[in-house]
Amino acid sequence: MTAGKKRSASADLRYEAWLRFRRNRLALAGLVMALSVILAAVFAPVLAPYDPLKQLIWTQGREVRLAAPSAAHLLGTDLFGRDILSRILYGARISLQIGIFATIVSLLVGVPLGALAGYFGGFADDAISWLINVIFAFPFFLFIIAVVAVLQNPSMTVIYLAIGLVNWVGVARITRAQFISLREREFVEAARALGLPTWRIIFVHILPNALAPVIVQATMGIGGIIMIEAGLAFLGFGAQPPAPSWGLMISDGQKYLAVGKWWWAIFPGLAITYTVLAFNFLGDGLRDALDARLKR
Repeated sequence: MTAGKKRSASADLRYEAWLRFRRNRLALAGLVMALSVILAAVFAPVLAPYDPLKQLIWTQGREVRLAAPSAAHLLGTDLFGRDILSRILYGARISLQIGIFATIVSLLVGVPLGALAGYFGGFADDAISWLINVIFAFPFFLFIIAVVAVLQNPSMTVIYLAIGLVNWVGVARITRAQFISLREREFVEAARALGLPTWRIIFVHILPNALAPVIVQATMGIGGIIMIEAGLAFLGFGAQPPAPSWGLMISDGQKYLAVGKWWWAIFPGLAITYTVLAFNFLGDGLRDALDARLKR
């Protein structure tokens, strides 16, 4: 098969995947929702009506602490008079930063280890599978809390590194399973017969054919990581005040739900729900689009 025919076949497969994705309404909704969160984070300085850290105790002769949603503050204010809408927009930056960078860390660790285990088998597979099982056996959330607690007031970089260094096991398992199913295929045998080096067979011939489920796992994993970051912040182990973290806002605002000041905790909770659903819908749609077995 010539290079031109290979490119044509690859383009046809991508086009068919796009058609399957486009027919999935939830997938399109997830794409639009995810893009809206990303755009809100990128353009937060333009969209936010107030400085998210500025305390507005009094404005025009009236107190604005814990002010209900109004024309001046569309989502209300918190105990310090800070605008909730502005803090949610800037909080999207924190959530996406941790979600995306922790996912990259998990891919950088999980994909090579899963590839080595699946391709070579034997001792390499046993050792890596044992490590995966050990990490799976340990409570995921407690491990991250332990790492963050030991370091005391860690930076955001440390937080997403800690999450990524635990979250890689799921990526490694999927990559390993794909390599086991592909390593005996005809195109791999042909590459071996041509005398190509092992690293080229792994990363040039097998890995591109194993990436579809890995991409799906990574996309859906972003939503899970955002939930983890919010949980850490809620417990006081994530972003520290006065950072506009969604989990931190819920933690501070839930104390005032009983007295009717619901907006401080509810709106950040809705932001988390919206973002997690966006990436879950998107990942589910990518799975359906990239899985050739679902082709009709």
